[in-house]
Amino acid sequence: MVLLPESFTAVVRRGARDPFAVQTLRATVAATLSYGVATQLSSEPAPLTAPLTALLVVQVTVYSTLKTSVRRVVSVVVGVLIAIGFSAVVGLSWWSLGLIILASLVIGRFVRVEEFVQEVAISAMLILGVTKLASQAWDRVLETLIGAAVGLLFNLLFAPPVWVDTAGESIEDLARRARQLLLDISEQLGRPTPVARAAERLHEARRLDQAISDVDAALRQAEDSLRFNPRISEGLLSRLVLRTGLDTLEICVVVIRVLARSLTDLAKRRGPRERLFPPDVAVGLEELLAHVGGAMVSFAVLVTTQVSRNAEEAEERLTAELAAAWATRENVAEVLLRRVQEHPEAWQLHGSMLAEVDRILDELDLEHRSRRLMEELDRASLVSRERFSRLARLRTALRGGRRQDEPKRPAAGAGR
Repeated sequence: MVLLPESFTAVVRRGARDPFAVQTLRATVAATLSYGVATQLSSEPAPLTAPLTALLVVQVTVYSTLKTSVRRVVSVVVGVLIAIGFSAVVGLSWWSLGLIILASLVIGRFVRVEEFVQEVAISAMLILGVTKLASQAWDRVLETLIGAAVGLLFNLLFAPPVWVDTAGESIEDLARRARQLLLDISEQLGRPTPVARAAERLHEARRLDQAISDVDAALRQAEDSLRFNPRISEGLLSRLVLRTGLDTLEICVVVIRVLARSLTDLAKRRGPRERLFPPDVAVGLEELLAHVGGAMVSFAVLVTTQVSRNAEEAEERLTAELAAAWATRENVAEVLLRRVQEHPEAWQLHGSMLAEVDRILDELDLEHRSRRLMEELDRASLVSRERFSRLARLRTALRGGRRQDEPKRPAAGAGR
């Protein structure tokens, strides 16, 4: 038995989790298979349209593969039909070429093939320039169908990995970055803080706010990997759990940015050697922000945990962090109230800080999360019912149209 080096094994494992590596391997295999099938079925000596189509349609997820396959096939068929129609009227010349390109781009936009609008014009030009029009058109459509079918079957038989873990890691990383920012902010509260240093924390909060777009991109990829995936039985619930979790963390990150803004404004009112808060207030706020950061991390772990036992542990940790945060918040509110009565000029900033902490704790509350998740499930169910009701009405209309053409049957008991 040959033992692989540990470093090589680690590289293979990282590659199996890397979307680019997985996509490269899958697209290569699917394109090669489609070329082999096309050489047996097409009369072209080098049917490269089939592997080209496979490269385009074998995306990271089954859902995107199916969507891309349909658009690719439609674009090629439309381009071929346009070329056949033009060939029956005009030949190939500079003005007919320009006219067919214009018509293909316009029609491609109307048939909504999205990124394959150019493919409509390409197919039309290639078919218009050949001598054996019918044979070449059929071969191009056949090769496109082969490439799309091989790519789609490849994803159905060898389902691509579900990128939920990757999205979960991104969400947890976002929560941990937010927690670290809260800890960094809390370190400034009991000491003299220059405006420039407080502004640095504000810039970090803004960068954290911008990082949400990266997490959102990872989550969209995970959502696509759950659609039409044969290995996933509860894809809708998994998508909504992750999406609502990210929405909650996004609100929390925005509130943290507002909190950093308030502290920056407070630093502007303090002297060079004056603390932001008195020692007793600073200690309470530091403990409060630590609990808030811990609650955010526990919340992220809860929404990204798939195993029920681990989810129960994460829920218990979140409940404990929220309880400790609320208790600390009440103590800080009492101390702040006394300080505000002594120095009323900063009561707006002090009150806004408590209001911002309250907003974060309310967003992380388990009852609030459950209610929001149920609302999203109800909304998704309503959309699904509306979609199926439209299909049912369409089937009823088609059946009704056929019944009008059929002879009416005599009623039961008629003629007796």
